[in-house]
Amino acid sequence: MYRPIHHGYIEVVIGPMYSGKSEELIRRLKRAKIAKQNVVAFKPAIDNRYSDEDVVSHSGVRIKAIPIKSAKEIYDYIDENTEVVGIDEIQFFEDEVVDIAMELADRGIRVIAAGLDMDFRGEPFGPTPKLLAVAEFVDKLQAVCMVCGNPAHRTQRLINGKPAKYNDPIILVGATESYEARCRKCHVIIKDED
Repeated sequence: MYRPIHHGYIEVVIGPMYSGKSEELIRRLKRAKIAKQNVVAFKPAIDNRYSDEDVVSHSGVRIKAIPIKSAKEIYDYIDENTEVVGIDEIQFFEDEVVDIAMELADRGIRVIAAGLDMDFRGEPFGPTPKLLAVAEFVDKLQAVCMVCGNPAHRTQRLINGKPAKYNDPIILVGATESYEARCRKCHVIIKDED
């Protein structure tokens, strides 16, 4: 796909867990580095599953990243030479991350964000829907349903091997011990009984 040259834009890679979002983000950032572009990558500080200072895919591919607690910290690490900004796990940031991504793109920076588009309930997750609306390019990846093998676009949270309850906390950082990729048919949410 052709991308704009000499001006900024936003591209987003979304999908469920285990669909390859972080791996695709890393691939794009590494290609930008090969092209000798000035790249800065960010990750939420709360995501320390595989590393405190790297974006790491479930398959082990990694790239150096700056862990931040708030999206506005991005401004502390970019300057007039920054050409590409990568942001992993976009759903964990506050809504302000969308305005920051738009401002960076307006400055001529290529912004690449990756993250979940839906939470474990199958509902829009954090700032992702708004970011999708303003992005020039969106790639929605699919995983493989771990129950039936069909294409999966949802993330199933498991607590002690059983589907999570609807009113459980939205954010629970985890990997294979807590989550599976599921298709629409196999995705289960337990509604809390009143």
